[in-house]
Amino acid sequence: MIFQLNDEDISFPPVELAEEDGLLAVGGDLSPRRLMHAYELGIFPWYSDETPILWYSPHERFVLYPEKLKISKSMRQILKAGRFTITRNQAFREVIGACSAVFRPGQDGTWITDDMQKAYIRLHEMGDAHSVEVWQDGELAGGLYGVETGRIFCGESMFSRKSNASKAALIWLCQHGGYQLIDCQVHSEHLESMGAEMIGREAYLQAMAH
Repeated sequence: MIFQLNDEDISFPPVELAEEDGLLAVGGDLSPRRLMHAYELGIFPWYSDETPILWYSPHERFVLYPEKLKISKSMRQILKAGRFTITRNQAFREVIGACSAVFRPGQDGTWITDDMQKAYIRLHEMGDAHSVEVWQDGELAGGLYGVETGRIFCGESMFSRKSNASKAALIWLCQHGGYQLIDCQVHSEHLESMGAEMIGREAYLQAMAH
């Protein structure tokens, strides 16, 4: 069953009632209170301009434990060479804008709509959303952004304009972010090669509770 949210009430139905693909509810808004409440429950928005706001709570979650991070020998050499300069929260708007413009095979358009960008910029201004920027020769080469809840970083998206720039951002986040867990949300072979793995919703919510 897919639930219709009340615009005046930020509560969500029990996550165990989500559909097989994780879809739980539709509607509501992207207010900071609702967004942060959603993340605390293991729920996130994912939709396009052609649909209403859709809220998901997958039965399995793709996550990366920082202590299990795998860095290839070639990537270690790249980092050691000092090709990149890495910062945090220095260009959040530019990072989310770049993520929205990335071409992704199999996707028609972007799920990072204008309204989504405005909502996460508000969260950033409130101190709840963060970015990692990777610079090369003074230009933004890649980065990532996401939402922090406790010691969990809920990664939303990443991008690369230069080879390996997004990998460098993720490695920095694992090594310097102080997080217990990085939520990657959906599976990708790229992240699996770096140590990400699937866990059940219950295990994810237990980590969130701690």
